[in-house]
Amino acid sequence: MGKIYATESDKCRLVKAKPETVKFLLAYSKSLSITEAKGLQFESNMN
Repeated sequence: MGKIYATESDKCRLVKAKPETVKFLLAYSKSLSITEAKGLQFESNMN
């Protein structure tokens, strides 16, 4: 099992996101509202 993880880590690389992308994702996550009722989940984007 150790060999699997050792070989896979060589393929990983760090990706840099643009500041605009990070700002968009943070704003979206702040406006997202998840409501749960009777075992169902409803997602609302509060613009």
